[in-house]
Amino acid sequence: MRKFLPGLIVGAIFGAGLALSDMVNPARVQAFLDVAGAWDPTLIFVMGAALVPSAIAYRVRGRMTRPLLGDRFSIPASRTLDRQLLIGAGMFGIGWGLVGFCPGPAVAGLVLGAWQPWLFVVAMLAGMTLHHVFTATRAPAPAYEG
Repeated sequence: MRKFLPGLIVGAIFGAGLALSDMVNPARVQAFLDVAGAWDPTLIFVMGAALVPSAIAYRVRGRMTRPLLGDRFSIPASRTLDRQLLIGAGMFGIGWGLVGFCPGPAVAGLVLGAWQPWLFVVAMLAGMTLHHVFTATRAPAPAYEG
């Protein structure tokens, strides 16, 4: 419960922010990504508003030995751009551009009553399961510093 409740509260605030900024609307996201057409730049402000507190939190984290509610920070130790990372990033970007959802807004959109976020989340979970099945026998992921 000590870890669940803060996670639930922060997740609810994050989801509310995504809903208020309309990032749960695939049409708005696709209009943002359509830089050669009818470009809608309003999501730049959402990204900027998210970048400032993230940068501050990252600086504060550097002065802490461990998180307030956890045992260690989960920050990737590897700074290598390998094939797996590039393919994953490419697939993420293509999927985001095609359907206008990424994981956070899709999960937040589940409460809106539309079927599209549900389809996306089911497909995402299936993809995560397939990835786990096909990579379970490979070398473990790089360690996290903490």
